[in-house]
Amino acid sequence: MALTPSNMINLGTVAPDFTLPDTVSKKILSLGEIKGEKATVMMFICNHCPYVIHVMPEIVRIITEYRSKGVTFIAISSNDIEKYPQDGQEKMKEFMAEWKLDIPYLFDESQSVAKAYDAACTPDFYIFSEDLKLKYRGRLDESRPRVEHPQPLTGKDLRGALNAILANQMVSEIQFPSMGCNIKWKEQL
Repeated sequence: MALTPSNMINLGTVAPDFTLPDTVSKKILSLGEIKGEKATVMMFICNHCPYVIHVMPEIVRIITEYRSKGVTFIAISSNDIEKYPQDGQEKMKEFMAEWKLDIPYLFDESQSVAKAYDAACTPDFYIFSEDLKLKYRGRLDESRPRVEHPQPLTGKDLRGALNAILANQMVSEIQFPSMGCNIKWKEQL
């Protein structure tokens, strides 16, 4: 697993549409159907990444705090499940149950959605405004697993962007890449 930063696509980018299966509800969902009233947080995650596991307690807190404010949260896994079966659909459903989350956890089997968003790592965070324009991309906060002097989980970067959007203020353009495991891409034939 290579430590990989997010690609930091251009702010203002319109969210590429998609239709993917949700491993939680077993429904096929499109972005248009599930986008948030005020903001949409998209998280590229996977079940086994130590960086994802490290931030999950704060993700749960943020979802609990912001969902009632018109923010929708969408998790997407794009890993190659042939080489990483622990990221398969049944395991994805178990992962959501373990964290007691009922947000969509979408499976991007073709990896086309990850490519459309230029996602590079897990976790990789994107926040889109109500009109699906990118306002934030990057890290949750400064905390990382397995470092000598760990920073506490605060979610300050993600929370700061959400608070600005909800207050109709500009989101700071000073944004830092997320860092995590690289997305496990399928071999191109």
